[in-house]
Amino acid sequence: MYSAEQKDKIGNTLIFLANKFSNLSKTKAIKLLYILDEFSIRKSGIPFLNLEYKVWKFGPVPNEIYVELSSQPTIFKNYITRRVNEAGHEIILPNNEFVDDEFSQNDTELLEFVCKEFANYTRQQLIDYTHRVDSPWYNVAKEKGVLNDLLNDQINTTDYIIDLSELVKHDPRKLGLYSEYKEYFN
Repeated sequence: MYSAEQKDKIGNTLIFLANKFSNLSKTKAIKLLYILDEFSIRKSGIPFLNLEYKVWKFGPVPNEIYVELSSQPTIFKNYITRRVNEAGHEIILPNNEFVDDEFSQNDTELLEFVCKEFANYTRQQLIDYTHRVDSPWYNVAKEKGVLNDLLNDQINTTDYIIDLSELVKHDPRKLGLYSEYKEYFN
C-alpha cells in the first residue's frame, strides 16, 4: 500500500491541511491532495504525494484515501481523526503536531501556497477547478466516454486512472523527471 515515508508524508499533509482549514471536509481534503500533486508536477515534474487518482463524479479521487477518510481513520489514525462539527458536518482534525521530516523546503512552500491560493474556495469551487476543461480529469473522462454520464449523475465512479504525465507532456525535461520518479517508486 504505502511506504512508511509516503504514509508519513500523506499523514502530515493531512495534519497541515487540518490545521489550516478549521472545517476541513473529506472532499476538500481530497481535492487539496490532488491539487498539491498537480501543482508539484507542473512546477518540477515530481509528484508531491505520488497518489493514484481515479475519475469519479466529484473529481480526481485517490480511492484508498477516500475510503480512509469515509470512516474513522485506521491507516492515518496517528495523524488525524474525524469529528462532527457544530453544524453537523464531518470534519478532519489533527491528532498530532505537523512534522516536516518528509518535506523539502519546496514542499512546505507549495503547501503554504496551495492553502493560501485555495483558502476561500468552497467544496463546489474545488470540484469545478478539478473538472475544468482540459484538466487531466476532464480529458480522461472525455476520452473514455464517461464525461456526460459523470456530469449528469448517471454514474459516480470509474476505474479510469488519471495520467498526470499529461501535465508536463509539453516539457521533455519535466516529463523525463516524472517518468523516472514513477518508475523508481512503482
